[in-house]
Amino acid sequence: MPRDASPRRYLMCPPTHFKVTYSINPWMDPAKPVDLPLALTQWEDLRDRYRSLGHTVELLEPRIDLPDMVFAANGATVIEGRVLLARFAHAERVPEAAVHRDWFRAHGFTDVHEPDHINEGEGDFAVTATYILAGRGFRSSPLSHDEAQEFFGRPVIGLELVDPRYYHLDTALCVLDEAADEIMYYPGAFSPGSRAVLRRLFPDALIAEEEDAAALGLNAVSDGRHVLLPQAAVGLYRPLRERGFEPIGMDLGELLKGGGSVKCCTQELRA
Repeated sequence: MPRDASPRRYLMCPPTHFKVTYSINPWMDPAKPVDLPLALTQWEDLRDRYRSLGHTVELLEPRIDLPDMVFAANGATVIEGRVLLARFAHAERVPEAAVHRDWFRAHGFTDVHEPDHINEGEGDFAVTATYILAGRGFRSSPLSHDEAQEFFGRPVIGLELVDPRYYHLDTALCVLDEAADEIMYYPGAFSPGSRAVLRRLFPDALIAEEEDAAALGLNAVSDGRHVLLPQAAVGLYRPLRERGFEPIGMDLGELLKGGGSVKCCTQELRA
C-alpha cells in the first residue's frame, strides 16, 4: 500500500562555486575536473523535484571561497525548531558554520547552539521519532553525541563507521519513515558492535547491498513516501516499492565528485 508523504522544509545551497581542489574524503580527486554547468543543472533538478512534490526549499547564499557549501546537510541539525550548528573537522570547511549560524538567526530561529565538540550536522546525525542516530569514526567526535542528547533531550545512539568511503552516517544509512523509526542501511559501513545495535533497534530495516551503497544510494531523502536517491542505486528500487515507497532516481554525478549526493545537498528544517 502506498505511503503518505508529509510536506517538508529544506535548506539547500546552489553549487555556484563548486569545485574539487583538495581531498578530505576518498571520493574527492582534484585531478578529475568538475563540469560546473552540469553540476548546477543536476542540483536544480533536485531542487525543482522537491518543490514539485510540495516541499519548501530555502536557499543559502554560496560563497566563492567555500566550494563545499553545496553540501548543506553538514551545516546543522534542526529538531523542533532548535538548531545545533556544526563544528567542522577540516579547516577547509570550518567557515561554513558561521554562514549557517547567520542564516538561522536572520530567519527567525532563536534557539541556535554553537557546539563545543566537532559534529558535521546531518552528515552524522539522523533523526527518527525515537532516536538520534549519530555517526563517529571519521568526522564527528563521540563527545558531540552527549552534547546533542543534552541539547535536544532525545536519546542518541552512537554508531561506529569503519569504511572510509562511508565517512558520514548519511552515506551509509537513510531514515525512510521518521515517525515509524524505519531505516535502510549498509551493514559493511559499520563496526560489528554497531551492526548488532542496528539489528536490535531496527529488525525490519531495509538492508542495502554493497553495489548500491557504493553508488551512494543511501545518501537519500525520504518524505515518508517519495525516496529521492542516486539513480545508479538500482538495486534499491524494488525493495523500496515493495515497502510502499516511491523511489525517484536523481543524477547528481558531478556532485558525487565531492563525495555527496541527494542527502548531502539537503538539510531538513524540522519545525
